[in-house]
Order: sequence, then C-alpha cells, then structure tokens
Amino acid sequence: MTAKQTEPVTIVSLRELNLGTPEPQPRESKTFTVEEAVETIGFGRFHIALFLIMGSTGVAEAMEIMLIAVVSPAIRCEWQLENWQVALVTTMVFFGYMVFSVLFGLLADRYGRWKILFISFLWGAYFSLLTSFSPSYIWFVFLRTMVGCGVSGHSQGLIIKTEFLPTKYRGYMLPLSQVFWLAGSLLIIGLASVVVPTIGWRWLIRIASIPGIILIMAFKFIPESARFNVSTGNTQAALATLERIAKMNRSVMPEGKLVEPILEKRGRFADLLDAKYLRTTLQIWVIWLGISFAYYGVILASAELLERDLVCGSRSESEVAVTVGVLEESQSPCYCHMFAPSDYRTMIISTIGEIALNPLNILGINFLGRRLSLSITMGCTALFFLLLNICTSSAGLIGFLFMLRALVAANFNTIYIYTAEVYPTAMRALGMGTSGSLCRIGAMVAPFISQVLMSASFLGALCLFASVCVVCAISAFTLPIETKGRALQQIK
Repeated sequence: MTAKQTEPVTIVSLRELNLGTPEPQPRESKTFTVEEAVETIGFGRFHIALFLIMGSTGVAEAMEIMLIAVVSPAIRCEWQLENWQVALVTTMVFFGYMVFSVLFGLLADRYGRWKILFISFLWGAYFSLLTSFSPSYIWFVFLRTMVGCGVSGHSQGLIIKTEFLPTKYRGYMLPLSQVFWLAGSLLIIGLASVVVPTIGWRWLIRIASIPGIILIMAFKFIPESARFNVSTGNTQAALATLERIAKMNRSVMPEGKLVEPILEKRGRFADLLDAKYLRTTLQIWVIWLGISFAYYGVILASAELLERDLVCGSRSESEVAVTVGVLEESQSPCYCHMFAPSDYRTMIISTIGEIALNPLNILGINFLGRRLSLSITMGCTALFFLLLNICTSSAGLIGFLFMLRALVAANFNTIYIYTAEVYPTAMRALGMGTSGSLCRIGAMVAPFISQVLMSASFLGALCLFASVCVVCAISAFTLPIETKGRALQQIK
C-alpha cells in the first residue's frame, strides 16, 4: 500500500497560525475618585488649618446664640418686659434660623458650601452690629431674628470639614469641634460679667460681633469642597484642590485620572423623602427637634433658675434687685433681677460641662457606633432632667446642670456627625439644612417651657423635657443606617 500523502494546504495553514502575532490590547488607564484621593492623601497640616478655621465658626455661633441668655435680665429691666416677651426674643431668633436653614441648605447643594458660609457670616455680623443700636424692644426682636437667619448658614463649615476628612478621623475630629462652641459660650459669659455691669449690654453685642468679622477674612484660606466641585462637573477645580491638600500634607495623589459622575439633580427636597431615605429622614428630624429642645431648654433653664431661684436651697446673691436709671422695682410691674457675680460663675461652671463627656463621647461614637451612643446619652439626659427636681443645695444644682450640659452637648455632637455622614453629596447640605430647620422648632418652644411653664409648674416642665428625650433615645436606637466606618456616599 502506498502511504497517504499529507495535504500541503494543511501544513501552510498551521504554519500561518503559529507565526501570526496577536494584536496588542489597549491598556485601561487608571482612575480614582475624590473619596480615594482623600483617603490616600491622609490627615495632615491642611486638616489642622481646616479644623481651626472651620471649627472657629462654632465660637461665633455660640456667642450669638448664648448672647440672649446673658442679656435677658438687662433688656427685661430696660424695656420692662414680661416673661413671654423675653421668651419671644429667643423664639424669633430660632424662627429666622429655621426658615433660612432650609434655604441655605438648598443653595449650598446647588452653588457651593463655601459661598453660603461666607454670605451667612457677612449677614450675621452686619445685623448683629445693628442690634446694638436697637431703639426699642420691637427693633431688637426684628434685628436678632435677622441674626438668626445668618447663623443658620454656619453649619456649612461642618459639612466642608466632613467632606475633606478621611473616614477614620471623622469620629475623632468632629466631636472635638465642641471645644470651639465651649470657648464661645465661656467667652460671652465672661464678657457679660464684665461688660454688662459697666458699659452695658449694647457694647457686649458689639464685642461679640468681632470673632465673626475676623473669620470672614480667614475663609480665603479654605477652598470649596472637592466633592461638591466634582458633583457639578468642575473636575479641574476639584483636582487642583486635592493637589494643594496633598502638597500641604507632604503626601501624594493617587495615580490616574479623577473621575466622578456629574450630579445633574442636586439639592432636591424630594430626595430626602425618597424610599431609601424616608425613614432615616423622619427619625433624624425627630431627634434633631428633641435634642435642640433639650439643649436650649437646659441653657435657658439655667439662667431662669439663677435669676428666679426656682429650686429650693439654691438662693444666690441675685436676691438684691438692681434698678435701671431712676426706676424703682416697686414702680415696675415686671420682674427686674440682674445677674450677680456668683450667677455668672455658676453659668461658667455648668457650661464647662459641655466638654466633660467629650472623651467618652468620642469613644462611644467610634466603638459603639453613632446610633447606640446617641441612644445612651439621650436616655441619660432624660434621667438628669428628672433629677433636677430634687431639693438640693447650690452645689447640687451646679452639679446637675453640669451633667445636663455635658449630655446635651454629646447628643449634638453625635447627631451632627451622623447627619453629615448618612446623606450623599448631592443632598448632604440640604439634609443638614432641613434637620437644622426642624431642630429650631424645638429651640423656639424651649423658651416658653423654660421661662414661662417652669415658673408655673417646675415638675411639669422637667417631665416634658424628659419625655421628649426618651422619644429621641428610642428613635436613635432604631435608625435604619449605621454610618460608623462607612465612606461618604457621592450618589444615592
């Protein structure tokens, strides 16, 4: 038999296949997001400057808010005001805060956090100075309402800090911002003890405007949020900001190209009530309202307890009424009772309480989580409101007020952090703004409980404060999202 011949075509085909070289595949270029850039750059000198400048917004805000508590006796005497008229001043301040908090939140998500923060400080400083020239009670109420409108934009400073901080540092650095609020509160009380008895409450307001004016000039050192810039499509500005931060921190940027989706729909109220966030939003609003109600209730109740001696055994040097001008107290139908030096000391001691639980608050936030930590501190706040009814000495009263201030400050720390973390960039400022707005409803009601109801039924007022705190504790415990260790979300 003859051997079968191999087909030459097959040989050629195999040879062609073996010799053929594959076409080169295009290499994918590396990309990174703002979140990855922030984490890669890490914490450094830029964040320290950011902490000092943006944190100092708390000094200005605390001085403007606490101002009402320390000048209330003076304006009561000067214009012969009744209890409800004194309470109305605080209520109207928070009414302005409530209305503009939502407006500033909407504008910040659409036009930028930095711009709104700058405008709010200009607004607040201008109307605060005008307040010192108020010719009458009506003008005083109106101008302080305008100050409240401006102060509502200060929360954008916290959002800028949150959006620049790496994840693991947020739970530590944001609670430390309470130091600035404490400094502002102590500063206004200390100034009031010296300025009001000597040159009057009008000069106190003028001096209190100075920190806000200084901060306006310091804002130029802080850039717009890189997360906001990329959400609007301004990638170059975001990249320039991140490179500047990396240079200040002596760090490096991630390799590749900055890529983020452009968010066409930003700052929409409907997003807060979307199915994904509806329950979270409603519960956050309840918590903010309750925390504010308790916080300002404690502040105003402290002043009221000192001014009117509503707790047995807590009588102070303020028993001696101080008249204004040539008016005698017997000629005035209103209660005219100025703070004595011991009352200012008591206010300072109780205010220092706001920093007392900060180390424990930081540990709780970072190890127990935001929800459980907030639930515990709210429950303890309710307990100490009830303990305030115990017949005690002046030292006992100071101790209870000290713990209450510590607890309500811890509550505010935690809910601020949680709200800034739970919402994505497209609605973060609006989420904070609406929460701050709802929170002012609690602040508006608090004066009438602390300054009016408390005079009629001390126990009834305390039970009301405690009940609200219990509701907030339950709401915090059942929040659907835990943000501990979670990266900030860019989109829904």
